[in-house]
Amino acid sequence: MSKKKLFILLILSLVATLISYQFIKKALIGRGKSSMEVTYSADVAPILNQHCVSCHHDGGSGPFALTSYDEVMRKKKTIRKVISQNIMPPWPADPTYTHFVDENVLSDEEKQTIYKWMTGGHLFGDSSELPALPSFNDLSSLGKPDVTLYMDSIFIEGNNRDKFFSVKIPFELPKDTFLRTIEFVTGEHNIVHHLNGHLINYDADKKNDVLAGKRVLNVEVHPEQFLEDFAEMQLFHDNGQLGQNNRIESAVNYLPGVRGTRYPESIGGFPVNRKAAIYIKSLHYGPVQHDAWDRSHFNLFFSKTPPTRPTSELMLGTNGLSAIQPQLIIPPDTVMTFRTSYRLTYDISLLTVNPHLHLLGKNFLAYGLTLEGDTIPLIRINRWDFRWQYFYTYRHPVKLPKGTLIVAEATFDNTSNNLNNPYDPPRTIKERFEFEGGSMRTTDEMFQFILTYIPYESGDETIDMTAN
Repeated sequence: MSKKKLFILLILSLVATLISYQFIKKALIGRGKSSMEVTYSADVAPILNQHCVSCHHDGGSGPFALTSYDEVMRKKKTIRKVISQNIMPPWPADPTYTHFVDENVLSDEEKQTIYKWMTGGHLFGDSSELPALPSFNDLSSLGKPDVTLYMDSIFIEGNNRDKFFSVKIPFELPKDTFLRTIEFVTGEHNIVHHLNGHLINYDADKKNDVLAGKRVLNVEVHPEQFLEDFAEMQLFHDNGQLGQNNRIESAVNYLPGVRGTRYPESIGGFPVNRKAAIYIKSLHYGPVQHDAWDRSHFNLFFSKTPPTRPTSELMLGTNGLSAIQPQLIIPPDTVMTFRTSYRLTYDISLLTVNPHLHLLGKNFLAYGLTLEGDTIPLIRINRWDFRWQYFYTYRHPVKLPKGTLIVAEATFDNTSNNLNNPYDPPRTIKERFEFEGGSMRTTDEMFQFILTYIPYESGDETIDMTAN
């Protein structure tokens, strides 16, 4: 090759390198705006719409709205603090350990965009770039229900004591059908701590008036309360009996922060008769300082077809299948870790998990150990937050083979450093079993790990759990 041709090739190579460099540089600049280029309308509002305003809007569960520039400006210091400390948006599960449906986590890039906007003069930007607000439905997180059932109003005295009620919500439908899910939605004061609701299906020829009987009982729950409720609320058939097949346990559950769960059409669900009732054995209200009324409600979502793969539930720890080691007794001024485990006797496809602790909770970890020695990550919560206790649904069912040891570990902080500690100075705290005196008071402690699953079938790992 002549020197002239070699020189020309060298020049062309340099030009190509320069063009490539400028292209890459331009692309990087486009992805990361400077502080003076970030605006509310084009950059910040879309992030808030995606992660925040579903709660933070007028009438929403958040304590203030973030749907306009002025509202965001008023709370800019608070916003910076809660996102820098990963307090908001509320998603306790560690996204580097496992992923779930509806995961609400700000990316590092989204955080940097908000920080740049705050340091760059809080520019509003071009109003034509302002995105439309999403639609809000504070009566359901799952969409439009087929039927909505309201509880009778319940008065909660503001004396900083736990309250327990038994509640009946009777209803009649045009015909027997199938339920895809029952969603519980707290009232406007959002003071419900937890509930576990059963569905009672009546045989139409054995129950004349499904509406008869008391609707609400103020109770100090004890082992005999179950049968007393049935009598006072007239929950039996007219002949005084009710078969086991007439009651579906744990048809609806709630803990602080929980939103409705709906699986793909073929998974879960249960039959519901024309005459039926939701029975809440223990509706628990945590301590409140001011008097309040609650009128929470239930949303029924029907299914066009009978469920082909009904779900089952495993509960580890308190009131569950597995013992806690050591016994859950937490002396004052101590930080202690406890463990519970259970070995599977058949293959399952794990759909949803729910860790549950109370005010002393510090962190939570759960995983599976297979017979081959493999570790299957289930969930990790690095900073426990009593106010947000989700039912976490996996994006695809997780296969846990027969013989897998399910392990849950939880750490509790019973020191004065725990700002949620209900006692000052700290005192000994222990778990309280249901059969020893009813549902747990908030100031007692629990360690539970609840798993919702279906028996494993080939191909379950590919099911899209967002297709609902």
